[in-house]
Amino acid sequence: MTFADLGLSDELLRAIEDSGYTVPTPIQASAIPSILMMRDMIGVAQTGTGKTASFVLPMIDILAQGRSRARMPRSLILEPTRELAAQVAENFEKYGKYHKLSMALLIGGVSMTDQLAALEKGVDVLIATPGRLMDLFGRGKIMLNGCSLLVIDEADRMLDMGFIPDIEEICTKLPKQRQTLLFSATMPAPIKRLADKFLENPKMVEVARPATANVNIKQWVVSVSASKKKDRLRELLGAEDVKTAIIFCNRKTTVRELNKSLQRGRYRSSEIHGDMEQSQRIAELDRFKAGDVNILVASDVAARGLDIKGVSHVFNYDAPWHPDDYVHRIGRTGRAGATGVAFTFVTPDDAENIANIEKLTGQKIDRFASESGPVDSPADEDERAPRKSRRKPAAKAAAKPEPAAPAAAPTFDDDRLIDAHAERAQPAARPARAAPNSAPTATAKPMPPKAKPAPARTTAIDDGDDDGGWNGPLPDFLRAKIS
Repeated sequence: MTFADLGLSDELLRAIEDSGYTVPTPIQASAIPSILMMRDMIGVAQTGTGKTASFVLPMIDILAQGRSRARMPRSLILEPTRELAAQVAENFEKYGKYHKLSMALLIGGVSMTDQLAALEKGVDVLIATPGRLMDLFGRGKIMLNGCSLLVIDEADRMLDMGFIPDIEEICTKLPKQRQTLLFSATMPAPIKRLADKFLENPKMVEVARPATANVNIKQWVVSVSASKKKDRLRELLGAEDVKTAIIFCNRKTTVRELNKSLQRGRYRSSEIHGDMEQSQRIAELDRFKAGDVNILVASDVAARGLDIKGVSHVFNYDAPWHPDDYVHRIGRTGRAGATGVAFTFVTPDDAENIANIEKLTGQKIDRFASESGPVDSPADEDERAPRKSRRKPAAKAAAKPEPAAPAAAPTFDDDRLIDAHAERAQPAARPARAAPNSAPTATAKPMPPKAKPAPARTTAIDDGDDDGGWNGPLPDFLRAKIS
């Protein structure tokens, strides 16, 4: 099948050919004909499958007829983040080059004055994040009663970010007679309820089972102790053919610390996370795209929608807390038919997280073996010490037993209060006398003094999680006439 078989216009086919594409992906082949027939649709597809083009291409042909009016966009695309909105805008610019359609971005982090000026001229396509759209609607700066086509993209991500109430409110402001398209990588119950409420007899297009990881990605679980993660990462960076890699961490503090460590080791690395200013994020992401750095250390702010060609490896330095995040993290590699490799570092504390990921994806992730073997836990480090050195203390104790403590009044220190069992096992007065011709008992033996327990290890905790409000670059246009 080719794009010409899908019923697209000659102008659109020409733009697709200019972009270097000849064969549609499965989601495109299934979705485009139904959208051109003006049907509501639910598209379930994992990242990297060409989902964006599956609705952008037919929308361009649908909107080719008609005229835009001031402050009344003809179509609306809702995206959870600025970066995703910007990427959709880039798709319209690329594929709509032979159509005269107007477009505007309505997102946070850029001048509202420019966005309002674009809306005043009238736009065929409005790409917006729910928060900014609700803000302008509340101010009376935009009307939605002329919108005949709605796209809700990355619906499960919308759910994660708490946007579902905003989306429901937006849907009530749109005309009831409209075409609605909903796309999601997974279909949890709240998204199913949303679709049942606002879509009319939708066609279901599912090109992969929900939350199925990309088959083009070789996945590995790497068992490692928390204290050995950096060493293990350096081993894999050196052993694997790493061209470009994204390393995901759960916390912003970990992102910063790991990037500094890699830079000290002369790796060409950079970082993006939720504490950075927007201009900093754009600059670092552009450096990664340009090849100035080949390793990007990131928090989950970059997990979804980050479309960078040629990412050969993904490293989950921290196992993700949510199973869905795993699918989206590793989806940064193995895109558009390419192959990729994903490593997930797993400590003993991560066993439940990995079990949930394997349950969600329906597949067992291979365990990565190394010559040194997996490290199970920091507590096992003493057990890995040479056998000879471990026996030395015991031998000394046997050769020279501890002298009996002089009789004294019983004392009650903190350790004895904590360990009541030790208090009973070692009475302070009158040790039990062994019966004649009987085997010695534990209470009849002299007991060495109990060692004080080592202080508990503490782990620094990053108080703040990523805001998820941005995860990539913005195009250099806000109001673009596609020509």
